[in-house]
Amino acid sequence: MSGFDLIIFDCDGVVVDSEILSCGCLLTLLRQHDIEIDLAEVYQRFLGRNFQTVADQYVLWRKEPVPGDFRAKWEAAIRLAFSASLAAMPGIVDLLGSLKTPICIASSSDLDRVTFSLSLAKLSGFFDGHVFTSQMVKRGKPAPDLFLHAAAVMGATPDRALVIEDSISGVAAGKAAGMTVWGFVGGAHYAGRDGRAALEATGAAQIFDKMSDLKRHLVA
Repeated sequence: MSGFDLIIFDCDGVVVDSEILSCGCLLTLLRQHDIEIDLAEVYQRFLGRNFQTVADQYVLWRKEPVPGDFRAKWEAAIRLAFSASLAAMPGIVDLLGSLKTPICIASSSDLDRVTFSLSLAKLSGFFDGHVFTSQMVKRGKPAPDLFLHAAAVMGATPDRALVIEDSISGVAAGKAAGMTVWGFVGGAHYAGRDGRAALEATGAAQIFDKMSDLKRHLVA
C-alpha cells in the first residue's frame, strides 16, 4: 500500500488544524508581557517547537526568566480556543481510515494537549494510544530523538518510516532521524503564506496542501 512500514504524523497543523489557534494564544500572551511581536514571527520562531523554546526566547527578550504561571495561562487559553474552534484537518479522517500501514503521532506538544486535541477532533481511535511527545525524550524537534523513539516503540527502522510534518523543525528532525519526510502546508496557519520553499529547503521530499493528494500517494 504505502511502501513504508510506519507513517508518523505530527499532530498540530497536520491532523488537527490547531496552529493558528495555539500560536494566536501565544501571541496574545507575549504582548501582555510587553513583547512586541506579530503572528508571522510567532510562526517563524515557535512553529513545531516545544515550550522550552518559548521559555528560552523569553529570557533573551526580557532578560528575566519566564514567569512561573506563563505556561499554565497559555495552556488554559489554548484549551478554551480549542474547545470553541478546533477541527480535524480537512480530509484527514478519510486518509486515516484508508491506511493499512501502522501509524502514530509524534508531537512537540505535551501529552495532555495532544490527547485533548485528538479527542475533540474525534481522531483518538485512529491512533490506538500510539502517541509520542517531546516529554518522552531528552531533546525535542529539530533533534531526531522523538522520531527515533516513536519508530523504536512501533518496531520500524528509520529508513522504512515516513514522517508527515508542517514545520521546518519537524522536517529537520525527521531528516536527522534518517526518515523520509513529506511536508504538509494545508493548515490555516499557511493561508497567505508560502511554506513550500522552506520545507523543501529543509529536506521535505514532497509537499502537499490537501490530504486527498496525500492519500493518492499512500493508498494504491
